[in-house]
Amino acid sequence: MRNYSPFDQLIMNADTALRTLFGQPVVTHRDYPAENISDADFSDQEKKHISGLMRVNHCGEVSAQALYQGQSLTSKNKEVKEKLQQAALEENDHLEWTKNRLNELGGHTSLLNPLWYGGSFAIGAFAGAIGDKWNLGFLAETEHQVVEHLESHLNKLPGGDLRSRAILEQMKIDELKHATTAIEHGAAELPPPVKTLMQAMSKVMTGSAYYL
Repeated sequence: MRNYSPFDQLIMNADTALRTLFGQPVVTHRDYPAENISDADFSDQEKKHISGLMRVNHCGEVSAQALYQGQSLTSKNKEVKEKLQQAALEENDHLEWTKNRLNELGGHTSLLNPLWYGGSFAIGAFAGAIGDKWNLGFLAETEHQVVEHLESHLNKLPGGDLRSRAILEQMKIDELKHATTAIEHGAAELPPPVKTLMQAMSKVMTGSAYYL
C-alpha cells in the first residue's frame, strides 16, 4: 500500500465525501441485486413507505462510508487500513443500489446526509486513533447494528416488494461479512454504554431520514 502525504489524504477524503454525497462513488461493479426481478404495483402510500425505508438505508450507507474513511485515516495498521478500504468499496455498491431503488420509486435521498457524513467521519477518526482493536470493535458493532436494522426493514416491506428485498438481503450478507472480518482481525468487545450510545444515535438518524 502506497504511503500518502497528509495533503494527499486530505484531497482523497474530500473527493470521497463529494462522490458519496453528490456524485458517483467508486463501486465494484457487482450486479444490481434487483436487476432481473419484476416490480409490483404499489399504492402511493406503499411507495412512500418503501422510499422512507430505502432512504434510511441509503443514509446508513453514507454514514458507514464516512466511518470507514475516518477509521482508515487514523488507523496505524496497514492490514486494517486495507480491510477498511475494501469494506468501504463494497459499501459504495450499497449506496448505488439504494439510490437506484429510490429513483425507481420516485423518492429522494436524505437532505441531512452531509450532517451525518461529517459526524460519522469524526467518530470514525476518533475510533481509529484510539487503537486498532477498538477501531475494529467499533466496526464490528456498527455492522451488527446495521444487520439488525436490515432485518427490521425486511419485515416492514410490503410482501410484493421483491426488488427492495433482494437489495437488502445482499446488503445483509455483506455487512455480516464485514463484522466477521473485523472480529477475525482482533476486534475488541465494546463496553455496553458505548453500544447503547451508538444505538441511540442510530435511532435519531433513522427516525429523521425516514421523513427527510
